[in-house]
Amino acid sequence: MKILFFWSFVLKKNQILLIEDDIESAVYLQEFLNERGLSTDIFTTITDAIFRIKFNNYSLILLDLNLPDYEGYEILKFLNSEKFNIPVIVTSGYADTQTKIKTFRFGASDYLVKPIDPVELEARIWVHLGKSTNIKQFSSSSMFKIDNKLIYFKDKLLKLTRIEFKILKIIIESPNQIVYREDLYKVLSPKSNRRTLDGHIKNIRKKIKIIDSESEDIILTEYGLGYRLNV
Repeated sequence: MKILFFWSFVLKKNQILLIEDDIESAVYLQEFLNERGLSTDIFTTITDAIFRIKFNNYSLILLDLNLPDYEGYEILKFLNSEKFNIPVIVTSGYADTQTKIKTFRFGASDYLVKPIDPVELEARIWVHLGKSTNIKQFSSSSMFKIDNKLIYFKDKLLKLTRIEFKILKIIIESPNQIVYREDLYKVLSPKSNRRTLDGHIKNIRKKIKIIDSESEDIILTEYGLGYRLNV
């Protein structure tokens, strides 16, 4: 039987490996994640996936349990034996507690029951990427500097209001992770609403753009969830 596999050749900072033999679903998910800055490779078998892991620095693995050659547990065993510290999110049709516990005992980081909501999956991916030792941790000194009550962007002072400072500081301290609206509302007044927060973000983006016209999109909107610093 001919083995089908797909991968992206453009190497990006956040490389995802998707091990899934349902090609239609896998390609749909690949396109969804690629659009969000998560470069995603697809492999349909454990054998091909293990070979690829040895030669590529993946940030996270999305793993189905039912595959043509071996069960998905073999990937978890391989990662453990070779001491690869890569977060693994298992995506499976099995909803029973016993299967979930088994995957966690083998070292899985998370578990989602199919059918998967891609928006929820993306949110979980960003959480795990923030915890992964394979991701180069963001250094605020590389782009932003926080000095007491001031924030500098590319060594130039951002003229922020007190509220804008608090919002941007929270976002800076969680690079490449979704900062949920609920967490940002906490720094606003009790009378503030969604539009108030959106207005503050809009102003922050404008002030960043004044310093660097190509950096306006450094703060991405994660619709229905919150915002993310794109570094």
